[in-house]
Amino acid sequence: MATRFVNIDRQTPMLLPPDLKEWVAENDLAKFILEAVEVTDTADAALNVRGSGSEQYPPAMMLTVLIYCYATGTFSSRRIERATFDSVAVRYLCANTHPDHDTIAAFRRQNEVLLRRCFVSVLELARESGLLKLGSVSLDGTKVAGSASKGRTFNCEQLEGQIAALEKEVGARLRQAELADVSAAEDGYTLPESHRDAERRMAKLRQAKARLEERAAAQQAKKKAPSDKAPPPPPGSAPPRSPRATRINLTDNDSGLMPTRERVFIQGYNSQAVIDGEGIGLIAGAHVVNATNDRKQLEAGVQSIPACLPRPQAVLADTGYDNATQIEAVEKGGQTLVYCKPQGKKKTSGGRAYRLTRSRKALLEQRHKMRERLAQPEGARLYARRQVWSEAPFHVIKNILGFRRFNLRGLAKVNLEWQLVALAYNCRKMAAAQAVTC
Repeated sequence: MATRFVNIDRQTPMLLPPDLKEWVAENDLAKFILEAVEVTDTADAALNVRGSGSEQYPPAMMLTVLIYCYATGTFSSRRIERATFDSVAVRYLCANTHPDHDTIAAFRRQNEVLLRRCFVSVLELARESGLLKLGSVSLDGTKVAGSASKGRTFNCEQLEGQIAALEKEVGARLRQAELADVSAAEDGYTLPESHRDAERRMAKLRQAKARLEERAAAQQAKKKAPSDKAPPPPPGSAPPRSPRATRINLTDNDSGLMPTRERVFIQGYNSQAVIDGEGIGLIAGAHVVNATNDRKQLEAGVQSIPACLPRPQAVLADTGYDNATQIEAVEKGGQTLVYCKPQGKKKTSGGRAYRLTRSRKALLEQRHKMRERLAQPEGARLYARRQVWSEAPFHVIKNILGFRRFNLRGLAKVNLEWQLVALAYNCRKMAAAQAVTC
């Protein structure tokens, strides 16, 4: 029997225009995201106004493209632009148009309000569908690298050294410019370009130093004066950390050196997420801080849940969130209970006992109360599932989607991008729950 092949003809043009609806399947993730974005009001979206009267891309279309690309592991604006040519699903969402990477980056950077509104709309849609319950939630954080290098991080002494070196360099180049005034080879009016570069670098270093000193002053102001009743520090203990030891990154001033579970430091942010444990594991709240630990993030994490959604009945958190003040603030009103494993007892130097302060005594009482709560059958049952609820979203975001570095800079913009990541993750989870293929 003769072999028959499908006819492949790349030369003959199509006689009829293709139907965009036939490009993707009915149960494709792109169509689910398109339907989810339709419920979001985009009337006041920020547009990339050029002032030339050119037509603008509709904000709903730009939003669907961003969410779909983040949900499928494409985060760079240049790669998203490339996907408008290479990806059939993205071509469908763009209706065969091709926004350039500058337009994509500007839209992502300028539409914080729109992204947050869409995040809330998708959560409300999930609640109506029974996919979001918010009975018990788990709060956890993960360290994500920023758009900056550790090599650009300096303390105050290092900045002063670089400023002094640049001052010498600028002085030397000024002397060269004075010599050029009397030289026939130079016009004597224009300073070398390298001189202007050095001045710009020195101005940036001085701004960083001033900001670093402001942070140090703020840290000192927050410190409470030592109480007369407070016990003396243990003999041989280290002196208080000097504010001059604080570091700043010249590329992204808001980022910080973050310790990771792998015991390495990255220049980045502490990304927090509240995961709904009784539904399908959606991210109900997300925010980013530049604090290296989670000690003061419990209240902020609960507040990141949109106000239109009910407060959770139980919040599960690991030892890093053990903070009596934060727990008391979350439980105020009696609507929410916190299940947080207390920290262990600290050893005193030389076995010497010290008198307890009022705050220390309240902390110990709260930890004893928390241990009793976790020992109850309900507390033990909930807390046993905390790690599974918390780790699943971070595993998908980092290892499956490949989001390990922010593309934007500054704490406000990084919060915006983390909200976009959470929104894309939720759409992906909801689509999978409704048997939608990616």
